[in-house]
Amino acid sequence: MIDFGSRFSPAPDATMLPDTGEPGFGIYVHWPFCAAKCPYCDFNSHVRHKPVDQERFVAAFLREMETMRQLSGAKVVTSVFLGGGTPSLMNPQTVGAILDGIARFWHVPDGIEITMEANPSSVEAERFRGYRAAGVNRVSMGVQALNDRDLKFLGRLHDVADALKAIRLAREIFPRMSFDLIYARPNQTVDEWEKELVEAISYAVDHLSLYQLTIEEGTAFYGLHKAGKLIVPDGDQSALLYEATQEITARHGMPAYEVSNHAMPGAESRHNLTYWRYGDYAGIGPGAHGRLTKGGTKLATATERHPETWLEAVERDGHGILDQEVLGVEEQSDELLLMGLRLREGVDLARWSDLSGRDLDPDKEDFLLQHGFIERIGNSRLRCTPSGMLILDSVVADLAC
Repeated sequence: MIDFGSRFSPAPDATMLPDTGEPGFGIYVHWPFCAAKCPYCDFNSHVRHKPVDQERFVAAFLREMETMRQLSGAKVVTSVFLGGGTPSLMNPQTVGAILDGIARFWHVPDGIEITMEANPSSVEAERFRGYRAAGVNRVSMGVQALNDRDLKFLGRLHDVADALKAIRLAREIFPRMSFDLIYARPNQTVDEWEKELVEAISYAVDHLSLYQLTIEEGTAFYGLHKAGKLIVPDGDQSALLYEATQEITARHGMPAYEVSNHAMPGAESRHNLTYWRYGDYAGIGPGAHGRLTKGGTKLATATERHPETWLEAVERDGHGILDQEVLGVEEQSDELLLMGLRLREGVDLARWSDLSGRDLDPDKEDFLLQHGFIERIGNSRLRCTPSGMLILDSVVADLAC
């Protein structure tokens, strides 16, 4: 175990604009390349055995930004997220060029949250310092487990020693950091998970993303699970693990502010809050999705998923957008409800009523209230209870009808 010294001392330049509670406007940039494809992953990630032409991709990102700027109009950016894939495979110069491009097309105030995802296996101190110099002030690490057995099972390229080294570097260099863990792994007990979670919290993180292992179609795990060669915890055991997660994180000052995300007060992910508060965001890069409002019209955008096909489309047409759909009132109100009920702060009912043109069905609301699945926060907000979070999709379906 590495001695982190004063474990909760953040980097010295930790000043960041406070959360205003507004949805904001985010920029998401998708870097689609990974060193290896994890067996549980259904994200748009691709392995290339030859070096990626980063300069060519940067030029394409900038061209697509110009198109997205035309769709969004002038906006003040409240967060930037570099996701993937594995963005920490990018050169710092690539990251700098992307962030410079965003500042060219939109207004980017000083002190906004700029997050980059990173994998411990691709971390080097010089590279991390280069990202920080480029403007990244928050890093999200794909740790996934804190024992080597399960890291191997999850197909990760790093071991625990790599993970702890990366965490230490991130704490030294970035004002804020988060890391991901996957639980409900095969044969995982509640006691094992509680110890692992307490260890994770001890590493001076201010944010944790804690996901239950799900078997997604199209992944390597899906075939194994279907063949009976991969057994994951059943519903009852998964519920116990979830409940332990809520109890441990709350006890250590990192309560859930969303179904799978936990943070110290003030350290919530501003970018992800934009999604969950149903704000607008521009999605740039292969397979990126966006929500853009201009002139009273809300557009859903989605780009070509295959990296090289996207690249050719951008070079030819100025963008890789495959789908551009105008969302109707019902679709928008359903999305607002779906996203907002994921949050501990809940949904602003006045905003939902203004958008949908109606109030919630009182009989359905009363049913869910009486069974302890939802609760009112004053007269203006509605949220799921911890019990309701376990059946979130059903709660949303009942309220949206």
